[in-house]
Amino acid sequence: MQAMILAAGMGRRLGKITENKTKGMVEVNGRTLLERSLDILTSYKDINRIVLVVGYEAQGVREKIGKSFNGVEVIYVENADYSETNNIYSLFLAKKELCEDDTILLESDLIFERSLIDRLINEKENENLVLVASWKPWMDGTVVTISEDNKLVQFIGKQSFDYEKVDEYFKTVNIYKFSKEFSEKTYAPFLEAYCKAFGHNEYYEDILGIITFIKKSDLIAKVIAEHEKWYEIDDYNDLDIAETLFSDDPDTYLKRYGGFWRFPFLKDFCYLVNPYFPPPKMLKEFSILFNRLIAEYPSTSRIQKKLAANIFNCRPEQIIVGNGASELINALFSVIRYEKIGIPLPTFHEYISRTDKTKQVFLRPGNDNFTYTASDIIELGEKVDTIAVVNPDNPSGNFIPSAQLFDILEKFKANNKLVIIDESFVDFAEKGTDHSLTSEKILDKYPNLVVIRSIGKSYGVPGCRLGILVSSNTNLLKQIHEALPVWNISSFGEFFLQIFHRFEKDYRASLDNIISQREYLFNELNKIPFLRPIPSAANYILCEVLSPHNSTELSKMAIKKGLLIKDCSDKSGFENTSFIRVTVRDKKDNDYFVDFIKNI
Repeated sequence: MQAMILAAGMGRRLGKITENKTKGMVEVNGRTLLERSLDILTSYKDINRIVLVVGYEAQGVREKIGKSFNGVEVIYVENADYSETNNIYSLFLAKKELCEDDTILLESDLIFERSLIDRLINEKENENLVLVASWKPWMDGTVVTISEDNKLVQFIGKQSFDYEKVDEYFKTVNIYKFSKEFSEKTYAPFLEAYCKAFGHNEYYEDILGIITFIKKSDLIAKVIAEHEKWYEIDDYNDLDIAETLFSDDPDTYLKRYGGFWRFPFLKDFCYLVNPYFPPPKMLKEFSILFNRLIAEYPSTSRIQKKLAANIFNCRPEQIIVGNGASELINALFSVIRYEKIGIPLPTFHEYISRTDKTKQVFLRPGNDNFTYTASDIIELGEKVDTIAVVNPDNPSGNFIPSAQLFDILEKFKANNKLVIIDESFVDFAEKGTDHSLTSEKILDKYPNLVVIRSIGKSYGVPGCRLGILVSSNTNLLKQIHEALPVWNISSFGEFFLQIFHRFEKDYRASLDNIISQREYLFNELNKIPFLRPIPSAANYILCEVLSPHNSTELSKMAIKKGLLIKDCSDKSGFENTSFIRVTVRDKKDNDYFVDFIKNI
């Protein structure tokens, strides 16, 4: 058996990166695509020859790869007309070599893991195979349908693509296995005829489409699993995704801060979202109005304040809606003035990064669970004129009940000091909605109070980018309002605020589910000898990682299994310690994580 790699293309969409090299010479995490492919292919005893079809910057490929790779012979076929032809001509020029042996055919702009080639090598029953993956919205290129017995049925062209049938579609991975007989008696003759009829600026997959259409040969689709990694690299974004996908460092994911729909295999135990809300009926309403929402402007803040005030039990003039809590935190600290600001550690990094480092006074709890009380905050208040407290705190889950918060508010009001309470996770506490300070009467009583909430986290709609800031300090709210754009909320976010009241019962049920799963996950993690979970009032659990493991090692082991967890070793307040934060998800995902931990 041989492997043939088409590597003649110029890769224009990669701009400067391919200015002096072909796409196969592009590096992903320090190793070229061609070398990665050859590392895998030459590891099989079945493969005794490599055929490289080169063109653009061919000499660079020859110098890099040489006449053999890992002891396997490499021969070259050159496409001198690479700039005026497409991959069908590269394969046409190599048709003699194609017909000399069974062949694994692939393209040089692919990155993939070994298991994909295993599927081709280990398949003995069928000789002619096409690797395919379930179609996803970001995929571009050849799409096919397959029968129940995995035979290729149809190649779908762009004009025939039907979004109502996407559940039936599969994307070709552009890795094939052809028998010598199939290449010699079927594919090569069709290839010659097609090139004569339509020229050399077409694609070799077109031949497979014709063969499938006339049922000349049975091509079998091998459907790869969702967790099996591969990517086709055509532009800068593809390269960035590939570098993330094929990295063992969790930070490559975390530094993206989202967009994980591109990695459907990934189970996200890092970012803090309610998996039980919104309910299907609410999502259906979004889908019905999708075309209008995406095509039309949202209202201005005047309307959005009224919608949000209905949800959070305050007057419209007491509330500002933001593009997530982060926007509001940034706006708040851009307008307020303080001599010293008190911040408990560890906590949400935005409160550290958005405040003046020369004016920060930290409360560092002197205990293993990072717990602190209202008394600790009042004592901190003697050293500062402003405090910022996340309640429950992130990542510790420490919670101060509202009755104790009133002690803080009374003390700070008497001294004319500002109290900032971030309630992004308060609803996840036991009877958490009863502990919220977003009440018209409370705000009126304490003009020194500012409450911030992320709606995306507890309400499960981070893609809508919603947050609120409430206060009865009208002068402060005016300054914050002036610091924000006119249209900072999308139509999708505004629509969520409008229809939420109809789903409040579902929301409260989702909170009960989180509390139940938090208890379950805590008890399961408590059985692990090298973990010390800390009681939490939020939708996450902070765990100390004990010997013989550590948090960084554990997070790297997790990402190899498609699990993203937060290594807290780089967060302020965790110096010289080993902690991870684990999000509470639904029962199925929580069990998956527990099984991973138990099997270490």
